[in-house]
Amino acid sequence: MGEGPAVFEFWWVFPAAIVFSTVAIGSGVSGALFFSPFFILVVGLSPAQAIGAGLLTEVFGMGNGLRSYVGQRLVDYATARWTLFGAIPTVAVGASVAHLIPGAILKIIFGSGLVVLAVFLVAFPSPESCEPGSREGPMIARKSEGKGTTVIRARDGTVWEYPTCWRLPGVSLAAVGGLLTGMISVGLPEITTTQLILRCRVPARVAVAKSVFSLAITAVVGAAIHALAAQPAWNVVMWSIPGVLVGSTVGSRLGRHIPASVMEKALGIVFALVGLLVLVLEIV
Repeated sequence: MGEGPAVFEFWWVFPAAIVFSTVAIGSGVSGALFFSPFFILVVGLSPAQAIGAGLLTEVFGMGNGLRSYVGQRLVDYATARWTLFGAIPTVAVGASVAHLIPGAILKIIFGSGLVVLAVFLVAFPSPESCEPGSREGPMIARKSEGKGTTVIRARDGTVWEYPTCWRLPGVSLAAVGGLLTGMISVGLPEITTTQLILRCRVPARVAVAKSVFSLAITAVVGAAIHALAAQPAWNVVMWSIPGVLVGSTVGSRLGRHIPASVMEKALGIVFALVGLLVLVLEIV
């Protein structure tokens, strides 16, 4: 990319970053889910530059969104600790070996995974729509008996109470998500948000807050390792970072006003569209 006047060439990345970050933080998905394809297809960066720029942008956006969710007292820290236990080692591995695995194969796996997640989110009922006696997810079973109940008391007075989920499957899924995040910059929040909603019947707002908390920490690890190999386009990042600082603030506050059932279906649509786009671009 050029120097000097080229800095102002990408001013339009700023409003785009606001929109992407608002959607990502409000729904609990990775901002790189939008930024990586955007940087490659629209801005014209190379894949290495796009990954580096996407992760750096995500660090700032998720960090600001995390501040807001923590202030709202929505983070389930006990569950988040287990997620980080599984994700941090694998995000480091994924970022380290990302340049050794063909990108086309990773993109096909990623696109297919998003489509599968979309089907589950659209097909399964919202936790709020389940009968009180049937709120347990399909994999909690007897493993969760005697583990107690998790209670989240938000700053606005809302109280959520749900059975503490069997965490071993969650750790394993977080490890897979961390590996994908290290390799292609997305995967952890998409997997953890979905499994918390469908498997553990965690309310959507709490699941999103926990996913943002986990990604804000793991993204730093992935970005640091990728920065050693990738070459972020600073004249693009200088516009995307201010955009995500604005969008993440809006998104974290917008999430509280969106019904959980609507948020889940919207997530399903977003996953399906992005997954199909990735597959079409790689296969066709």
